[in-house]
Amino acid sequence: MLLFAASQLIGHWSVATFDAIAVWLSNGILAAALLQLHRRPAVAVMTACLTINLFSNVIRGDVGMLLWLNALLNMGEAFLCAFLARRVCGAALDMRRPKRLLTFAAYSAVPAVAVTAAIGFGLVLALTGAGLNTAAVFGIYSFFIIELLGLLLVTPVLLLVARAHRFKGMTRAGTPEAVGLFALMLVVTTVVFWQKDLSVAYLTFPPMLLICLRLSPTKTAAALILLAGITGAATLTGHGPVHLTRLAEVPGLEGVSPMLRRLGIYNLYLLAMVATVLPISTVMTERRRLETRLRARTLAAQEARRKAEDAAAARSRFLAMMSHEMRTPLNGVAGFADVLASRPGLDADAVRQARLIRESSDGLLMLVEDILDFARGDDALTTEALDLVAVARETATASLAAAQARGLKLRIDDRLPVQARFIADRRVLRQALHPLIANAVKFTEQGEVVVRLDRAGDGVCIRVSDTGCGIEPSFLPELFEAFAQGDASIRRNHSGAGLGLALAARQVRRMGGQIDVDSRVGEGSTFILKLPFDRAADVVEDVRLVEEVAAPAAAPAEESGRAPCVLVVDDHPVNREVARIMLEAFGCEVVEVCDGQQALDAVAEQPFDLVLMDVRMPNMDGLEATRRIRSIPGTGEPLSIVAMTADAMPEDVARCLAAGMNAHMAKPINQAGLLSMVNRALSGDLPAARVTLEAEAA
Repeated sequence: MLLFAASQLIGHWSVATFDAIAVWLSNGILAAALLQLHRRPAVAVMTACLTINLFSNVIRGDVGMLLWLNALLNMGEAFLCAFLARRVCGAALDMRRPKRLLTFAAYSAVPAVAVTAAIGFGLVLALTGAGLNTAAVFGIYSFFIIELLGLLLVTPVLLLVARAHRFKGMTRAGTPEAVGLFALMLVVTTVVFWQKDLSVAYLTFPPMLLICLRLSPTKTAAALILLAGITGAATLTGHGPVHLTRLAEVPGLEGVSPMLRRLGIYNLYLLAMVATVLPISTVMTERRRLETRLRARTLAAQEARRKAEDAAAARSRFLAMMSHEMRTPLNGVAGFADVLASRPGLDADAVRQARLIRESSDGLLMLVEDILDFARGDDALTTEALDLVAVARETATASLAAAQARGLKLRIDDRLPVQARFIADRRVLRQALHPLIANAVKFTEQGEVVVRLDRAGDGVCIRVSDTGCGIEPSFLPELFEAFAQGDASIRRNHSGAGLGLALAARQVRRMGGQIDVDSRVGEGSTFILKLPFDRAADVVEDVRLVEEVAAPAAAPAEESGRAPCVLVVDDHPVNREVARIMLEAFGCEVVEVCDGQQALDAVAEQPFDLVLMDVRMPNMDGLEATRRIRSIPGTGEPLSIVAMTADAMPEDVARCLAAGMNAHMAKPINQAGLLSMVNRALSGDLPAARVTLEAEAA
């Protein structure tokens, strides 16, 4: 109300002093108040402002209908503008956004002023009986421009000021720069508009553009008000480039003073300033708001990524630790079961019981591996040129003991080209085949299990067939779901967690392949893997026939007649004892040490044919011990070192090989696997050791 009263006083002073009004601010102030207030306060403000307007009209000398017409038109224009703004700009009335500012101008301010001008001048012309002449048209034009400028200059500015808290942090410039920009604007505007020798009104735009680019809309609005005050006062007093305008001789406007005609030009200048500066200011504010939000979201995304990476690292550490801690006791159980089963003089029941212990430990190990692999997720594939038949034979070896115990034949049917090599990930392929072969053995009471490898289009087709019980057709749709079981009742004949087929299907999908099943109840099942493996360069080999998976032969003796000498490095006495008993059964001489430092000392004192190296040990771990052994001149480089560890995750294997080990053997170990590794070491069939730069720097 105070602003409204002040605007009325300024209007009276302007008319009394200069016989003209540069900008009419009252309606804009009232419209902003109506948009900010609730219903009851708004009614009170409207009543008070109407009273002030009537009192102002009395002072001005209006009588009769004109006394009320002016006040009612002002109230109506403000009310209509506020009503339309509520409808088109939304309840928030957020003038920070350019779209809402333009919407307010086009759909609220312009219609409100147009309606008011039409009603007001229509009534005046009707009451006076005058026609629509040139002077009347000019009066309508001047009224429209002055009223529209007042709404566009005051209402958005007051709404922006009312929401100044929303612009906190949106200003790029600091206080010294803001003061400097305001000072520049005031100086340039004063110099330009307090002279009338040069038409340089355009010089006032650059300082205002700097203000709207660097400061908030609130400060930009304040700068506009100051500019309007300076330029309006200068123009009304006869100064400024507006008065350099040459007025055209227009018939019918002889009675209109030159000041009023020039004020129309000034109003266009001010309207252009408002239409330029406020939208740019809101655009820059919106951009800064979006930048702030983007920075906040980027920081949030980075924090979420860090947390996800930390969670993934924690998960990897957990899986590695669980794998290690589960495999360590299983190594003792499985190893001593093998030792007991092969001990001479045991009766048949004791041998059978020892083998049952071994089978149970194998089943537990399979379950542990399935759970860990399933929880691990999908890592990137590590491809190499592989002999797929060798991988299939290696995978089937894990189920060989169970097949022999059931009296089953476990065969590899190789129908691939003789020299063929294919680009694939060894570990992922094994994880896809292992559950299929293990399930085929588990669910087959008699007959055979056949793993057939053949070409299929541009890839490979692997079939795992059995002569078992088959799968019920009703269960086939959920066969590859996690924890799904064909018989989940308490009367089921076979144990398992239901993870094997789900893991196999996931690994097949990772390789870009497809898995299907063909099963008949009572006749058996065939799992079909179609894998898009690219073919690598062929390797010349002996012709391979359909063969049966068999256990490896005994370890060869040295040509010199000396027994092979093996160093077992492990901090766990049970693991050392298991390895020693198995190796001695092969005719090997065994030396035991319990950490990496003792392994270094032992290698320096006597020659060894093979070192079985644990990884996690006190004093010096197996990786550091391997690197130091490799650095021993003449001794360390040709020595075969194999990791025999419960660290069995893929990154553990890569770390062992990078440290200079020839191969990796995961616990729990068995006699067949250990004998195969000894055979390969003595025959020189192990891969060459290589120490990477990362390992040397570690």
